[in-house]
Amino acid sequence: MRIRALLLLAGALADLGAASDSSPVSRRPDTVAVRSGTLTLRGLLWRPPGRGPFPAVLFNHGSGTTPERQTAQAAAVGPVFAAQGYVFLFLFRRGSSLSADQGTSAAALLDRELAAHGQEARNDLQLRLLEGDHLGDALAGLEYVRALPDVDVRRVAVAGHSFGASLTLLMAEREKSVRGFVAFSGSTASWELSPKLRARLLAAVGRSTAPIFFIQAANDHSIAPAKVLSAEMARFGKSHRVVIYPPAGRTADEGHDFVFSSVNAWEADVFAFLDQCMR
Repeated sequence: MRIRALLLLAGALADLGAASDSSPVSRRPDTVAVRSGTLTLRGLLWRPPGRGPFPAVLFNHGSGTTPERQTAQAAAVGPVFAAQGYVFLFLFRRGSSLSADQGTSAAALLDRELAAHGQEARNDLQLRLLEGDHLGDALAGLEYVRALPDVDVRRVAVAGHSFGASLTLLMAEREKSVRGFVAFSGSTASWELSPKLRARLLAAVGRSTAPIFFIQAANDHSIAPAKVLSAEMARFGKSHRVVIYPPAGRTADEGHDFVFSSVNAWEADVFAFLDQCMR
């Protein structure tokens, strides 16, 4: 029943967006099932009008929010990508929102580890999740997108927010056929707390081959990740872009979530970047 309620919420939010926009894109997504090992994950899939083949984007969500808010986040960005001609999959990884019945969420696991064993143990678990189960879920989502009949497999990108942006960078390290990556507010709350995470992400961007766009609001928890990681790519002569946008809201949490609240701020830049990657 909880998952059905979340589906109804996603549809209602999508319809609310459609009421204020004359775009021909359907705002109501399809709910899809994605196999990841023994799990069946769910995602929300938006499609542009027409028959395709279309470019596509997989979106990796963050870890720390409520199921209802996570569903609302999907509805905030899915129609935007579809309106720009992209098939867009917002995959809910194990334990999250529409996949709440498929294990325990990363946020719950990390909170438990912090309470039981402290910050360093949480940092170690965060890396294990990023490199293990959650990377596996994200890769399963990528394969699902690539297999869709209306997707041009040669024009696929990956984007992510927060914990999901860190996942996106780990995917950039290994997925050489993906055309571009967009990291919104990646690892900003963990950057100063976890030297191991910093080192791991620096290694990942150093081994990446596709362009990466680093995006943050100025009032995020830290703007160091975008600056340091983009500088590492510059050191290796790798194609990248970095933009620190004006503050969004009044708090660090509001700045962290600006990808969902301030679409107008980043929309033109992100689609110019993606369109260039897809050529």
